[in-house]
Amino acid sequence: MENTPSVFYRIFVTKLNNYIMEKTIYLSFDLGLKGDYQGFYAWLDKREAKECGYNLAVFKYTYSGDSIVDSVKNELTSSIKFGKNDRLYMIWRDNGKIVGQFIVGHRKSSPWEGFALANVGVQDYGE
Repeated sequence: MENTPSVFYRIFVTKLNNYIMEKTIYLSFDLGLKGDYQGFYAWLDKREAKECGYNLAVFKYTYSGDSIVDSVKNELTSSIKFGKNDRLYMIWRDNGKIVGQFIVGHRKSSPWEGFALANVGVQDYGE
């Protein structure tokens, strides 16, 4: 009996899971040359997403439950075939803070690495 959730807790969780929320999401995408653009664009169009430059879209997303990340990821991966090199990076506001996370794929090395001039004006001394 000790580990059984209280009635209050069960009612609270049930109401939380049934509570419908809406958030603005920015979604950056890199599907490469062979990506399922048709399926992905249809998904974005269904949500009336707006284009924000190369490979960036913004839209309102309505969900219920406690995790917007899980909701978006599950919806996308259940309807679109992603390859091993595809990447989706989601940006949203959570409790007043801007948060970003890869929901498909992972971060790569930045293409601009090595372009900054390092150690300018530093003198090297030999022994």
